[in-house]
Amino acid sequence: MRPLATVPGGAGRRKAGAAAAAASREWLVVPASGRARVEEAGKHAVMARTGLPARDLRVLDPLLSYPSTILGRERAIVVNLERVKAVITAAEVLLPNSKDPDFAQFVRDLQARVLASSGQAAEFTDIEGESSVIASPFPAPSSSKGHELEMAKRTTDAVGGMIHSSSVPMLATMKDGSTKVLPFEFRALEVCLESACRSLEEETGTLEKEAYPALDELTSKISTLNLERVRQIKSRLVAISGRVQKVRDELEHLLDDEMDMAEMYLTEKLAQQDISETSSRVEVDDHDPSQLEEGGDEDYRSEPDGTNVSFAGYKPNIEELEMLLEAYFVQIDGTLNKLSHLREYVDDTEDYINIMLDDKQNQLLQMGVMLSTATVVVTAGVAVVGLFGMNIGISLYNPATPDETRAAHVKFWETTFGTIAGCTILYIVAMGWGKRSGLLQ
Repeated sequence: MRPLATVPGGAGRRKAGAAAAAASREWLVVPASGRARVEEAGKHAVMARTGLPARDLRVLDPLLSYPSTILGRERAIVVNLERVKAVITAAEVLLPNSKDPDFAQFVRDLQARVLASSGQAAEFTDIEGESSVIASPFPAPSSSKGHELEMAKRTTDAVGGMIHSSSVPMLATMKDGSTKVLPFEFRALEVCLESACRSLEEETGTLEKEAYPALDELTSKISTLNLERVRQIKSRLVAISGRVQKVRDELEHLLDDEMDMAEMYLTEKLAQQDISETSSRVEVDDHDPSQLEEGGDEDYRSEPDGTNVSFAGYKPNIEELEMLLEAYFVQIDGTLNKLSHLREYVDDTEDYINIMLDDKQNQLLQMGVMLSTATVVVTAGVAVVGLFGMNIGISLYNPATPDETRAAHVKFWETTFGTIAGCTILYIVAMGWGKRSGLLQ
């Protein structure tokens, strides 16, 4: 009997380490302090930290193509707008790390926004920097409710420290004229919206600078090179219009759904949860200790459910988020209007080109009619020439005296010029009839 092959322990550990490395990815974490750091964590660790399901994290996968989306969840906001991909919690922003220069600019804008009035200098940690290798503070994946409660408590403590700090970078002007401090998640969301809208607006401006001169040049000179340039511009116009339309539709969907906007108030939900837990502890302290011991296990098991109920039943005032989304909805709608005007200009240019081509085609058709008429007339003259060219013996061909010779010459030229004049008159009559009937211009 053959002995079973055994895999050395070192090889098994190497394979397990390789699988764990493949499942993890680098994330750039920007907390409320604004000091970015690079961390490495797997999908399950991010799910445990943010409370997001796996399908929401797939939206941030760079290998998959997802439309522009803003998802409000219980403990996080998932943002996928153009090149901006982020997970926003009440205390930090998680960004899939990238070496794209646009990504670095977005991170700098995010750090500047969260540190707008704190007077601190933001410290950007690049993936290639020395401080890029940092021990991951992400927790190990766990499905226990105690672990989830611990993560929620950590996030709540972080939010509490952020609220009581002296850094209050942004103020929102309400409809009644009062001002209110924007929570961290809305400041981060505003940076994401601003970056996406600015990127689309810059692409639209670049396209306008290239499109209008190319279209004007095409109207003045129709050539293969100009037609190819306009074709490429129209393809870019269709692509950018679709992307802008998706962002606009997503903002419009959020503005129409108050429940989705209420889900994005992460800081207020955590504060409400903290108040509910505090009041629950006060109520438990007021109960009889003997009753507390009898129902201790049931209270412990029902505690997470009560927390979720307080989350679901809390409905904050969505006015500040509504005003924030409306501002960028107006901006993206203005970009879409620019693209619509450019599309109309392209369509008008196409109509003008088609009219010019139709006019050229009509001119060619008229020339064909004129040449055909001339051919018919000339054919009539050829018939006369053929008639006189037949081999028939008449006196005109065999003059006997000098007077008959002179008379034959005169008759020849009279016949020749008469035939030419007759063909010319027939051609003029045909052209006149064609113009009078509207067939020719």
